[in-house]
Amino acid sequence: MDALISLMNHPWVTGKIGGNHDSKEGVDAIVYPLTIFFAFGIYLVYERYQKKHNSPVPFEYNSPEAADPHWASKVLEHPHLESHLDDDSILPPLNLPGCRYITSFDPASGLHLGTLLADGEDDIARKIERATVASKKWKKTTFRQRRRVIRSLMKWLVDNQEVVARVACRDTGKTLIDAALGEILTTCSKMEWLLDHGEKTLRPETRSTNFMMFYKKSQVHYEPLGVVAAIVSWNYPLHNAWSPILASIFAGNGVVLKCSEHVIWSTGWFVGAIGECLLACGHDPDLVQVVCCYPEQADALTRSPHIKHITFIGSETVGRKIALAATDHLTPVTLELGGKDPAIILPNTDLKKWVSLWFRGVYQNMGQNCIGIERLIVHSTQYDDLYEMFSELAKKFRVGSVLTLTQEGYVTTVDGGSMISGDRFRGLEKIIRDATEAGAQVVGGKEYKHGHDQLVNGSFFSPTVVGPVDTSMDIAKQELFAPVAVLMPYEEVGEAIEIANGTRYGLGASVFGPDQDQCVKVAKQLECGMVSINDFGVFYLNQDLPFGGTKYSGYGRFGGPEGLRSLTNPKAIMVDRWPGLIQTSIPRVMDYPLRSIAYSWQFTSGLVRFVYAHGWRARIRGLIALIQAARTGKA
Repeated sequence: MDALISLMNHPWVTGKIGGNHDSKEGVDAIVYPLTIFFAFGIYLVYERYQKKHNSPVPFEYNSPEAADPHWASKVLEHPHLESHLDDDSILPPLNLPGCRYITSFDPASGLHLGTLLADGEDDIARKIERATVASKKWKKTTFRQRRRVIRSLMKWLVDNQEVVARVACRDTGKTLIDAALGEILTTCSKMEWLLDHGEKTLRPETRSTNFMMFYKKSQVHYEPLGVVAAIVSWNYPLHNAWSPILASIFAGNGVVLKCSEHVIWSTGWFVGAIGECLLACGHDPDLVQVVCCYPEQADALTRSPHIKHITFIGSETVGRKIALAATDHLTPVTLELGGKDPAIILPNTDLKKWVSLWFRGVYQNMGQNCIGIERLIVHSTQYDDLYEMFSELAKKFRVGSVLTLTQEGYVTTVDGGSMISGDRFRGLEKIIRDATEAGAQVVGGKEYKHGHDQLVNGSFFSPTVVGPVDTSMDIAKQELFAPVAVLMPYEEVGEAIEIANGTRYGLGASVFGPDQDQCVKVAKQLECGMVSINDFGVFYLNQDLPFGGTKYSGYGRFGGPEGLRSLTNPKAIMVDRWPGLIQTSIPRVMDYPLRSIAYSWQFTSGLVRFVYAHGWRARIRGLIALIQAARTGKA
C-alpha cells in the first residue's frame, strides 16, 4: 500500500512534469490513467502474493465437553481445600504415590473439571529443555513465518470465540460479556498489533551518530534471548497466557508459561491451541510449554539459568519472591503487580453521562481486574448523587453463572459471575465492616448465598458500594480485587490529586471532567503508568502503548514496542560508512609507546575543545592545539 501511495504522488501521476504546467493536458490524458492502472495492478499482485504466502493455516482443535452448559459432573462442596483429594473418585486412574495433584473446578457451581498431576522440579527442568531445543530452530524463522502463526491463531480465535469464552467462564466463573471484553477483544488487539507493527519494532534500527563519528553508521539489532518465562495470574486465563506467549514467540523465543493453579484446566486447553497451530504451520509445538506447580516447586523455573527473562503478573508478595529468585542469574524481570486505580471526577462533571462507564470499570470481571476502578474520587457537591446512582445499580446487579440452565433449559441472564474462590471473603467483610464502624455507609458488603440449586456451592460476593471513605481507612489503601465501589469525596482538585497519589500503588488511573485540557493537566500530576481521559482502561486496547506501573505496582513494561523489545537482546553494531575511504586509525601522537605525555594530552584536550567547546573561537583554538600536538608529537 505504501508503494501505491508513493506512485500516486509521483510527478507523472500529478502531472507536474516539465516547467510549463499549463500545457500538459495532452500528457495527462495518456500518462495519468496509465499510471493509475499500472499502480493498481502492482497493488493487486502484491496483495495476492501476501495472501497466498502468508494466509492463515486452518487447524482442528477439539473443544472440551465442560464448556457445554448441559455438562454435569461431581459437585465439590469445599473445592478450594486440599482435603477433597482424599476422595479417590476425583483422582486420575494412575495415582502415583508421593505426587501432588491440582484440582480444577467451576467456582460458580463447584463442578469438578479435572484433577491433574502437579509439576515437580524435574518436570519443570524437562519442559525448559524441550523449549530450549525448539527455540534454536525457531529463532531462525522469518517475520513472515511468525506472522503466519499469529494470523492463524487470530482466525481460530475469532471463529471459535464462543467456545473460548465458555471455557474461560467455566474455569473462572465470569460472564460471557466479561470474557468477550477481557479475554477475546484484548487478545485480538494484541495479535493485530503484532501483525501490523511487530516486524517494524524488531528489525534493525539505524541510530544517529555524533560529529566525531560522522564516518560511522550505527544500528541496534534486536536478537532473540532464547527461552523466556511468563508467570501469570488467574483472572484472565486466555489473555494472560496468550499475550506473553505471542509476544515471546514473535520476538523469536521459546517460552515456558506458569499459570495459576486456579486455572490450569482452561490454560492447558488455551495453550494447547497454540501447539496445534505451530504444528499446522510446520513448527515444533515444544516451543511453548505450560507449567503448573505448587509454590514450593516454582524456584525450578525462576532460578533456572536457562530462563533469560521473566514476565510476572500477580500480587506484590509473590512478585517480590520472583524478583529475588531472579537475582541468582541476574535474569531480567518485568513485574505487573497490584493496583488501587483511582477515577478522579472533576467538579461539574455530568454524572449521568458517565455512570455506566464507571460502573463497568468497578464491576468488570467482578472487580478482579488489575486496572479496574477501585476508588471513585468525586467532588463533595456531587457525592450524594453518585452514591445514590451506584447504590441503585448495585441493588439491581444480578450474579450467577452463564453456564447454568433454568428449569426451562435456557441459560440464565446475569450481570456478574462468581469470584475465583471464597478464600478472601472473610477478609473483605472485615475491611468493609471496619469502614462502616468509621462512619461509611454500605450497600452489600458480604458473601452472597445464591438461591439457585446448582450454585449453592459457588463463590459469590454481593456487589458493594462503600462511602464516604477517607484516606485514614484501610479500604482506601488496600487493593480489594473485588466488586466493591469505594467513593471518596474531596473539596479542591489539589486534594483529589493527593488522594489519588496517596497509596503505595501506581498502575492505572482515569480523569473525567467537562474540560479535557483540565483533565490532562490533572493526569500529568498522577503517579502511575497509564491514564485514560474521560474513559476507562482504553490504554490497554491500544497495544502500541506500554503497559505497567510505578511504585509498588511493579516495574518494566509489556505491550507496545517497549514490551516486545524487552524480550530481546538489543545489540549495538557500528560499521564504517565508507570503508574504502576512511576508517579509524590511531594518530602517531597517541600510539603506544607514547613519545610524550605532554603532547598526547595536548592532542586529546584540543580534540575535546574542537568537538565540544561552546563558540566557534574556542573550537578553532582547540583545532589549532590538536594540529600542533599531532605535528610535534609524531617526530
